Amino acid sequence: MSAAPLHLAVALDGAGWHPAAWRDPAATPKTLFTAAYWAGLAAEAEHGLLDFVTIEDTLALQTTRLDGPDGRTDQVRGRFDAVLVASRIAPLTGRIGLVPTATTTHTEPFHLASALSTLDYVSGGRAGWRVQVSGRRAEAAHFGRRDIPELRPEHAGAVETFPVFQELFDEAADSVEVVRRLWDSWEDDAEIRDVATGRFVDRDRLHYIDFEGPRFSVRGPSIVPRPPQGQPPVTALAHSRLPYEFAARSADVVYITPHDAEQARAVAAEVRDLGGGELKIFADLVVFVGEDARDRKARLDELDGAEYASDAAIFTGTPGELADLLLQWRGAGLDGFRLRPAVLPADLTAITRGLVPELQRRDAFRRAYGAATLRGHLGLPRPAGRYAGSRR
Repeated sequence: MSAAPLHLAVALDGAGWHPAAWRDPAATPKTLFTAAYWAGLAAEAEHGLLDFVTIEDTLALQTTRLDGPDGRTDQVRGRFDAVLVASRIAPLTGRIGLVPTATTTHTEPFHLASALSTLDYVSGGRAGWRVQVSGRRAEAAHFGRRDIPELRPEHAGAVETFPVFQELFDEAADSVEVVRRLWDSWEDDAEIRDVATGRFVDRDRLHYIDFEGPRFSVRGPSIVPRPPQGQPPVTALAHSRLPYEFAARSADVVYITPHDAEQARAVAAEVRDLGGGELKIFADLVVFVGEDARDRKARLDELDGAEYASDAAIFTGTPGELADLLLQWRGAGLDGFRLRPAVLPADLTAITRGLVPELQRRDAFRRAYGAATLRGHLGLPRPAGRYAGSRR
């Protein structure tokens, strides 16, 4: 029996993941802050039949430092709101999943539930959510409602060394639980829309969620009817034990950052042992793709003044070599990969028009979309509403 086809996603961030990407001859820095730029990236990803795109976001300017702005002016600074970008490009695409990043640390779960439900409707069932916590003092300073201790270099490797992160991930788990309950607070048949009787909605099919926790007290119901997918897939990036535990508890998809197949196997086993047996596990890779990939990276490193380093493994090579690596790593218990194009749109196009045909030749990737929703792409069933059949 042949192996199941790979799942492939791309992570979109500014001009690309290399900090000097905007200076590459193939980049288009003048268009970064236009809707057309993001629409073009999503359309190209859909041309490649990818499962979904993620859209990066934070609550402060990009920085190379842990403790606040770095003052650099030779790297891209500034970005659009990821949820709003996804909503803008949703009507311009038809099948690809759209997964914006949204933080739980400074955002109310009621607002997140409403925004992501709306995105699911606007996209016809293709929304997802990349959950993110914010442990940076500079981001907290924009809101003034909580104090977060200053991050130090020793905290970069594992968040377990920074005590506040336990609180932040516990808060994130509660936030996801509230959002999921709000998504379920309308039953699927709550809207009657019967002009003859004058009944638009069956109030008995709208439910209070009555969530009470140390951080949130949310009654509900949502202001948006249950999303087309029931619950848009929840995804999270995880580097170490604490976020692995969060992903196993709260997510549908986790992105891990191994640097070889052996490490991928160990991390996948650890996550599944934590109770994430149904979790889809994707490995993240930064990719420079093409015959000139190594030369391009070296040129960008020189422009940036340092060799590029990443939390994820960095690949430089041809589409065929990348296909070899993905298929080798797949045997480590991975369901798919989230590729981070080093330069946009060049490395995205190399993925869609180079890597994808190479995988298709090896019967390792789809030749057409077989589903219309993000859950369908991922092989995730539509969940039943938890309140269905109960009455107030």
